[in-house]
Amino acid sequence: MNSLSDLHSLDHDAVETTATSLFAFDNSYARLPEHFHARIPPTPVAEPELLRLNRPLAEQFGLDADALSTPTGAAILAGNLIPKGADPIAMAYAGHQYAQFVPSLGDGRAILLGELIDRDGRRRDLQLKGAGRTPFSRMGDGRAALGPVLREYLLGEAMAALGIPTTRALAMVATGEEVYRERIERGAVLVRVAAGHVRVGTFEYFARRGNTEAVKTLADYVIARHYPDCAETGQPYRALLEQVVERQAELIAQWMLVGFIHGVMNTDNVAISGETIDYGPCAFMDAFHPKTVYSSIDRFGRYAWDQQPRIGYWNLTQFANCLLPLLSDGEHDAKQSARAALDTYGKAFESRYYGGLRSKIGLLDERAGDDDLALDLLGRMAAQQADFTNTFRALCEVVVDDPATDAPVRALFDDPAAFDQWAAQWRERLATQTQPEHARQAAMRAMNPAYIPRNHRVQQAIDAADEGDLAPLDRLLEVVSRPFAEQLERIEYRQPPRSDEVVELTFCGT
Repeated sequence: MNSLSDLHSLDHDAVETTATSLFAFDNSYARLPEHFHARIPPTPVAEPELLRLNRPLAEQFGLDADALSTPTGAAILAGNLIPKGADPIAMAYAGHQYAQFVPSLGDGRAILLGELIDRDGRRRDLQLKGAGRTPFSRMGDGRAALGPVLREYLLGEAMAALGIPTTRALAMVATGEEVYRERIERGAVLVRVAAGHVRVGTFEYFARRGNTEAVKTLADYVIARHYPDCAETGQPYRALLEQVVERQAELIAQWMLVGFIHGVMNTDNVAISGETIDYGPCAFMDAFHPKTVYSSIDRFGRYAWDQQPRIGYWNLTQFANCLLPLLSDGEHDAKQSARAALDTYGKAFESRYYGGLRSKIGLLDERAGDDDLALDLLGRMAAQQADFTNTFRALCEVVVDDPATDAPVRALFDDPAAFDQWAAQWRERLATQTQPEHARQAAMRAMNPAYIPRNHRVQQAIDAADEGDLAPLDRLLEVVSRPFAEQLERIEYRQPPRSDEVVELTFCGT
């Protein structure tokens, strides 16, 4: 079993230890040229306290969870002690924020400790979010509040359980300090694990400076790390663009199929690896409406649920612009190549999204009119304020030749006749399928979660944690970690909020 090791305090005073190394770092991004990042250690916190450790994730990396649970482990996870082999850096990047280009953003409160190889041989970044000021902090304090840290920990685990590519949290650590946002809040550090932290904005940082050599270096790095098959093609950068386009299209489709709204789809929040990253003002919908927005700063609905596919394409266009010098020596040919790659976005999104919708309503084969049938249901749900998650889950229990089983799903519509009209067409379509009824229902239950991290439950967990009570967090984590199971003992977590529990706005935490 591994144990803690060779630690060095941030003020460079030696910390003597007889333990061996806990982390086996191999820091490829830190070996890139100096202008890709800034070497900066985390700023120590006053009183690091490990609030939660993701033991299954620790085990996936072969880490000693018991050792990480000690005060010394908490000091490492908070950034007070740097383990042997770490090479702390803040990554440089730019970004379009609400369509306005900001030439220099970068990790203003996050520090990449290093990279680990998990038990499956996959390289993962280990980053401390809320680790103090960096050269990219601008006017920020470099810290994170407990509420946003808890939200990211919780939603990352929920996404992973739903099978959607995502960053995850290894731990969250209280700092014993206060941070000042809309109010005074408890400080915390999120220990984030990601396939990579290169963003569309990372490419923009160099492309907007006219540094084509740096863009090429970054593209070669991304290909080697995330898309090695591209190197075997005759046009590796065109292949890279195509694969990133496909992954983003599929990711956004997956978000929409579970009613998730990211909330801040700026180009600096688009991971080239294809993972969901930067859970800020995000939420899962309760009552369905395509224009739903939760972010407190998205006043015009730029990142609403139904705008996410369009914004995804817009963000990928910015990525394509960065790669133009690598696609061809001629401007015209480069643009043609980029457009051809971007043209694959619609097909990739529609295949995943409409295929998912058909699966959600139990259509196990594809026929003309299926997409219209699914969209008709969504339209009726929006008009009737039907709950997104509960409608699709209740639909799993409907029996084709027994209308009495419609009662639970009918009750979710203000006017049940709106569902009845749709259900008559749906039953006609289901009758054309050859698969047995139980197979359809099982397939639907595997596609439609019973449990999501509902926004009011997340807020309840945050409010309790602010008072030192983590029990609501633990209960919610247990529920959303098994989203497709019935969990009758936790049936109350399927309920949408009462009118006095509705949380309409979420905040990014900076």
